[in-house]
Amino acid sequence: MKRRSALGGLAALALAGAAPRVLAQSADGRPYPERPEMIEFLDGLEAATGVPRAWAERVLAQGRYSATAERLTTPSETPPPRDWREYRARNVDARRIEEGIAFARAHRRWLAQAEQRFGVPPALIVAIIGIESFYGRNTGNFRTLDVLLTLAFDYTRRAPLYREQLAEFLLLVREQQLDPLALRGSFAGAIGLPQFLPASIRRYALDFDGDGRVDLATSRADAIGSVANYLAAQGWQRGLPIALPAQSDGGAAESYARGITAAWRWQEVAARDVRIAGELAPATEVLMIDLPGTDAAGNAVVEYRVGTVNLAALLHYNRSYFYAAAVTDLAGAIARGL
Repeated sequence: MKRRSALGGLAALALAGAAPRVLAQSADGRPYPERPEMIEFLDGLEAATGVPRAWAERVLAQGRYSATAERLTTPSETPPPRDWREYRARNVDARRIEEGIAFARAHRRWLAQAEQRFGVPPALIVAIIGIESFYGRNTGNFRTLDVLLTLAFDYTRRAPLYREQLAEFLLLVREQQLDPLALRGSFAGAIGLPQFLPASIRRYALDFDGDGRVDLATSRADAIGSVANYLAAQGWQRGLPIALPAQSDGGAAESYARGITAAWRWQEVAARDVRIAGELAPATEVLMIDLPGTDAAGNAVVEYRVGTVNLAALLHYNRSYFYAAAVTDLAGAIARGL
């Protein structure tokens, strides 16, 4: 999950990186300190945040290049066609629905508290955790330090994002006195049941069970509260629908099915002959998403949905239209089973 840093100075770190005593090796075998961008990174980190350079060097010296993380993060040169039907089948399947119902029942206390405090429905919180980590089963086993170091300095496609996340990681372990080698997560640097990047942990993660520490790796309560807190911070509105099935001609879809913010009024979109299965007040802020795929016969089809600010909140969690639609559908299936 990409999140903008709360510290203005960290944005500048997206241009940089370490120091002369770091021993970690980069992809080509050179010590990271030989790379000017690493030196610039640590200079910027100390200037922007006050994190002692010597401490940061010691932490980074323990990191190692991960060829696997770089390989898994690199997009295929020949990606398969996007197919909503296939994506949905993988993520909204019987097992995920059944285990989601069980998860919701087992943790109804925390889910109820999260709904009361933040207005986010229990089934939606469960669905996010279900798709992100299969309810905690698949949180990843990559050392987060290695992943962030690799993607920040050996994977140039998204280096600015990962240099920012590396800076946030260093701040996180220093503030919470964590072992930097103990944190593990996905090959993209996401951590715990809700798969938060370090910036999101610092900004949105909660000690929801009140045990004195934030633990997204094992505490279901903390994961539940943190997901709800995140969505609320992105503009979630209590009681508003997420999205409604829509029908549209191609022209309207091209005009509105882009971006991740609810930038139009429903009355404006409806005037373009967009029809929905349901009702929205004319002034409701909306966005439109398209879900291309195939039908059972293999014919190309496109499903459309008109969403509210609640869909936009999901898209801030993950910018994929497929992801947001799958979370919505999984949440509906879980809610019907409770």
